[in-house]
Amino acid sequence: MSNKNIEGKVVVITGASSGLGEATAWHLSEQGASVALAARRTNRIESLANDIKDNGGNAIAVTADVTDRDQVKQLVDQAVEEFGKIDVIINNAGLMPFAPLERLNIDEWDQMIDVNIKGVLYGIAAALPYMKEQESGHIINVSSVAGHKVNPGGTVYCATKHAVRAISEGLRQEVKPYNLRTTIISPGAVDTELPDSSRDEDMKENMNEFYEEYAIPTDSFARAVAYAISQPEEVDINEILYRPTNQEM
Repeated sequence: MSNKNIEGKVVVITGASSGLGEATAWHLSEQGASVALAARRTNRIESLANDIKDNGGNAIAVTADVTDRDQVKQLVDQAVEEFGKIDVIINNAGLMPFAPLERLNIDEWDQMIDVNIKGVLYGIAAALPYMKEQESGHIINVSSVAGHKVNPGGTVYCATKHAVRAISEGLRQEVKPYNLRTTIISPGAVDTELPDSSRDEDMKENMNEFYEEYAIPTDSFARAVAYAISQPEEVDINEILYRPTNQEM
């Protein structure tokens, strides 16, 4: 069933091969959006794009690593070439390897900064010129409950998600002259592959136990995205923070 404020919109989604991105691609395409799916796992996004098209939707798959700004630019350029415009970009790709700082998993710190912060900035950089020219568009950045709280073991991850909120708020203020909308979505525990990001087996086990107890389905995120997009153009939903009902942290 289409939604009149989603129908016909062109939506670029990073991290679309699984989890939040995949669920959102399905949900928006079923409401009439055209979706450009990006991830490193080519087979996954090509399969998803084909399934969406078989279901009557419009989709393309573009292999892209969000840590490479040229690939992110090419992703957005290709979406515009295919569909004629870009209405929404969802900067969703992210990693969550938890570990105490004293373990010095510095490569994981670098990776989180590259994906969770730079990946968002590269998405903004790719979409903003088109949206400025159109004087319309919507940039949705994915933060987390960890962007509001700091937990031991998640120090660097929390820092990256706090950064996403700071970047998004600065962006919101800067794009007012161009009639652009910005939304931060901060989910709690949602059933995705994120807990498997860590190479530390004890941390991975703890995270998996937490997610098994609390995590809710990915369509919760997809509905939050659709809510933000579906508002009339003069309504700018700046932030959505949600958790499983029984999640205390």
